[in-house]
Amino acid sequence: MKKPTKSFEIALSAIAAAFAAGFLMLGTLNPFLLATGYLVATFALMVPLSKNFVWGSALSYLAAGLIALPLGLWKIVPYAVFFGLHPIVNYLQKRYVKRTPFKVLCLAAKAVWFDLAMWLSFFVLTSMAGMEFPAYIARYLYYIIFIGGTLFFIAYDIMIFFCQRSADIAVRRIRR
Repeated sequence: MKKPTKSFEIALSAIAAAFAAGFLMLGTLNPFLLATGYLVATFALMVPLSKNFVWGSALSYLAAGLIALPLGLWKIVPYAVFFGLHPIVNYLQKRYVKRTPFKVLCLAAKAVWFDLAMWLSFFVLTSMAGMEFPAYIARYLYYIIFIGGTLFFIAYDIMIFFCQRSADIAVRRIRR
């Protein structure tokens, strides 16, 4: 199979950036679709990674964030600090980390990163974006984030690896 050209990498990355930005903007307009926008943007960034285009995925992450920024200024923070970077970090982990102890260490580091990103996102979304959360969430915030968030992240990380594998299979059919 011949090596993909730079124009193919740019086109694939541009399509990924367009999908990611579109769903991020849709999520900022409708609060019920905010989490869906983050997830679909994450899935869109997996498309260039399926062809080993790390720089293309990184540029798609930046482009999607910058395009969606004017519409939802503070609501883009969870995407910027975690959801956009997570598929790239997973790709680098899958490619360069082979030993099990290092994989466990990577999982622990990513779980701490997720917890801190969710804590920052809660602070930004409540104080700057004006979102309202129920009182019990504010009361038990640290338990929810640092215990529930860590348990949720372990399942989320495993699922994202499976989603990347599915994206790899789907994009493999593109002949370039």
